[in-house]
Amino acid sequence: MEFLSQLAELYADQFSSTESADLAEINAQTHLLHPKAHMLSGKIQGHFLRFISTMLQPTYILEIGTFTGYSAICLAKGLAPGGALHTIELREEDANVAAANFSKFIQNKQVTLHCGNALEIIDTLPHKWDLIFIDADKTAYIEYYEKLVPQLSEKGIILADNVLFHGQVLENPISGKNAKAIHRFNEHVKNDPRTEQVILTIRDGITLIKKKFE
Repeated sequence: MEFLSQLAELYADQFSSTESADLAEINAQTHLLHPKAHMLSGKIQGHFLRFISTMLQPTYILEIGTFTGYSAICLAKGLAPGGALHTIELREEDANVAAANFSKFIQNKQVTLHCGNALEIIDTLPHKWDLIFIDADKTAYIEYYEKLVPQLSEKGIILADNVLFHGQVLENPISGKNAKAIHRFNEHVKNDPRTEQVILTIRDGITLIKKKFE
């Protein structure tokens, strides 16, 4: 599945740092074995997630949508000493693959994997989150957002993935169920007086959201 101009993607890949060996292995295995490998964050977005995490040096990270663990490992590379990353995956098969990938990761003791419904699991986690990455059921994005904005730390940032949804949000009228849900989410965030946001056209679109403190 193509998320942006193929030539632009190849150019970005050429001039971006190479993947670490652990991430390259997960990338290759996912594309070899998983029928929905396009859901993987991949090299460019993975570097972006690592950069953001490294700059923030978060103590607590929450990821909704683990898939095979690639993005969680990117995010965990920026964790503060003694920090923790919680990641939630609905599908047991993907959670098992991610768990195996985490077991090889040098910081694996800082990663806690939950398998189940994120809307239920979020309520059981006690932390204020410094960094949140939402990449799960598109129809539930607004519910995730409403649960998580009050749980952001003072410096906290939410990253919401797939906010362009393969370009389908640009259609008039928007027809797909997920594209409609993402468009509603984008409108919801834009109209929320508690937060400010910017959409970046990385891969399939990613929104950075933080609380307003004026």
